[in-house]
Amino acid sequence: MLIRIVRMTFQPEKVDAFLENFEEHKNSIRNFPGCRHLELWQDHSEKNIFMTYSFWESEEALNKYRDSELFKSVWGFTKSLFAEKPMAFSTKKLQEVK
Repeated sequence: MLIRIVRMTFQPEKVDAFLENFEEHKNSIRNFPGCRHLELWQDHSEKNIFMTYSFWESEEALNKYRDSELFKSVWGFTKSLFAEKPMAFSTKKLQEVK
C-alpha cells in the first residue's frame, strides 16, 4: 500500500473554486481503480492550505491515475489556483501505535 499526501497552498480568493472542483470530482477520484481511501484536510491556522491524503494499492495504480484524463483535467484546473508550488509525498506505514 502506498500513502500519498499532497500539500497545496491556494490563492485565498481561489479556495472556493478549489473546493467546488474537489466536490465535483471526489467520488471519481476515490473510485478510480487502485484508490482505497481519500481524505481532504485543511490546515488549522492557514485556511488556504489543504492536503489530500490517499491510499493506493501500489505505485503502479497511482501512476495509472496520474496518466488518466481525470487527473489531467482535475490537476490542470487545480494548478491554476495555486499561490505556491505544491509538495507531494509518497510513503508507507511502518507502525501504528495504539
